[in-house]
Amino acid sequence: MSRTKTWVDTPTQPSFVPPPGAVDAHVHVFGPEAAFPFSPKAKYHPEDATPEMLFALRDRLGFARNVIVQASCHGTDNAATLAGIAKSNGLARGVAVVDPDIDLAELERLHAGGIRAVRFNFLKRLVDNAPKDKFLEIAKKIAPLGWHVVVYFEADLLDELVPFLEAIPTIVVVDHLGRPDIAQGPGGADISAFQHLLDTHSTIWTKVSGAERLSPQGPPFDDFVEVIRPLVERYPDRVLWGTDWPHPNMEHRIPDDGTLVDVIPRIAVAAELQRKLLVDNPMRLYWPEG
Repeated sequence: MSRTKTWVDTPTQPSFVPPPGAVDAHVHVFGPEAAFPFSPKAKYHPEDATPEMLFALRDRLGFARNVIVQASCHGTDNAATLAGIAKSNGLARGVAVVDPDIDLAELERLHAGGIRAVRFNFLKRLVDNAPKDKFLEIAKKIAPLGWHVVVYFEADLLDELVPFLEAIPTIVVVDHLGRPDIAQGPGGADISAFQHLLDTHSTIWTKVSGAERLSPQGPPFDDFVEVIRPLVERYPDRVLWGTDWPHPNMEHRIPDDGTLVDVIPRIAVAAELQRKLLVDNPMRLYWPEG
């Protein structure tokens, strides 16, 4: 399997300056493969994207903290994610992928290492199996730790997943808005269904990220802004944002992270909304102790 690079080495310096303490709440680290090999089940093999590279990007873009999300290519071995957190001097937390039979001692080890959530991935092109019953077992185990659940799915699965989402006993954060079809516009079926989910479930949050994946138009992502800005204004206390660096599986449409940062003030126009999106909300989830 070929290794692919999916990021710009020196991204544009964004015009937008994030507020002090801003959190890039969705990033990954990969490898180095020599130390942290990929899962035998991995559907893709990215190039090494190390913590040092991540933190250099964080500083260049004007962020203070990161949330490192375990990616499918590393399976349930969270060693690379934990290593990244350990190198951050307290400025990173993590989202793990775990086996259903995980015990309390291992969960406590992950917690001590900075993990504050688990991720359930329903993208069939990335994972072979997504057993809802096993996922719910995991969700019940992590609830006493104060963790939450991150769920990644595409819009065509939303109706099927609603009972599952309702059964999760923690806060649920949906990655990349459940990948709606942005071409449908702000009144489209996908985004309307997702808005209904948020309207009727106060414990469901979302990451208003992924412009580079969701926008058919591409930069400067006017179509994404038109569809997503109303959600930021409607759910100001339940939204997060992240670059998604190093943008796995984007080798044919590699985004510029500086350009992505400049989308933020267009979906969160007021300074108060920007602070909730980038500081207050992620700190509540990942650094509740302050």
